[in-house]
Amino acid sequence: QVHLVESGGGLVQPGGSLRLSCAPSGSFFSISAMGWYRQAPGKERELVATIFGSGTTNYGDSVKGRFTISRDNADNTMYLQMNSLKPEDTAVYYCKTDLFITYGILRIYWGQGTQVTVSS
Repeated sequence: QVHLVESGGGLVQPGGSLRLSCAPSGSFFSISAMGWYRQAPGKERELVATIFGSGTTNYGDSVKGRFTISRDNADNTMYLQMNSLKPEDTAVYYCKTDLFITYGILRIYWGQGTQVTVSS
């Protein structure tokens, strides 16, 4: 059974920085893609950033130039460096990972979510 372990949320002032991390635990064959999504109260869940196995990245328009997604291939930990944070970045951030649990069988896993609050 695969679980995603998230960490790094918290309270930060506008203009500040936070780094989120997410790592899969358990046995699997390989990772297809990892990403971060967020959901603010009363809003739909939206894409923040994705990183594919090739290293290609993709960002939501609202975070381009401020957030950076990366992955440590040694231990499959994914990071989201968030700079120049704004109050509108306040949300629960969810890690999503597309894993091949064995050759040819893809499964999608979500983390439990971590709260990010940007407020003075």
